[in-house]
Amino acid sequence: MKITLVRHAQVIEEFQGKYNGHIDIPLSLEGKKQAKELAKKLQNEKFDKIYCSDLLRARETLDAFDYKIKPIYTDKLREKSWGRHEGKSFEEIQADGIRYENFEQWIDALDGEDILSYKTKIEKYFYDTIFQQKYQNILIITHAGVIRTLLIIVKKCSLEKTFTLKLPYSSYITLNTKEI
Repeated sequence: MKITLVRHAQVIEEFQGKYNGHIDIPLSLEGKKQAKELAKKLQNEKFDKIYCSDLLRARETLDAFDYKIKPIYTDKLREKSWGRHEGKSFEEIQADGIRYENFEQWIDALDGEDILSYKTKIEKYFYDTIFQQKYQNILIITHAGVIRTLLIIVKKCSLEKTFTLKLPYSSYITLNTKEI
């Protein structure tokens, strides 16, 4: 099975570079353009199943695609919740009194979902639902945190290493489950 994991397109400016989590943010004009360009780039793919985060930024990214397949929208593909830190930048969070010492300490210091619970949720959804499908070519529109967390699980790399991976808006990676 081939799985194409897409990070949603660019969000409106006031939320760029922030810990957005579960905030339901629309795409920017540039984001809508990015989504159309991505859809064109992937137009010859023969996807037989589509999954999408239920958050607006992912749904609007998928809207640019022209597939006759009915997508499955799910909260299981949402970004990690950052609790009261959602919508804030690194600097704004530090101004709230949280100091950065190292990557794992930083992630643990923020409220919302704890990283282990989030990882377990992503792992369960992919192994119990996505990887169990009989489809050959699956499209998933989601968030950078979901993609990075899945890579931690399937590639067995560290949290810090995957979070240094560049995943620009409207980018994608492809996984072949035979390699997992």
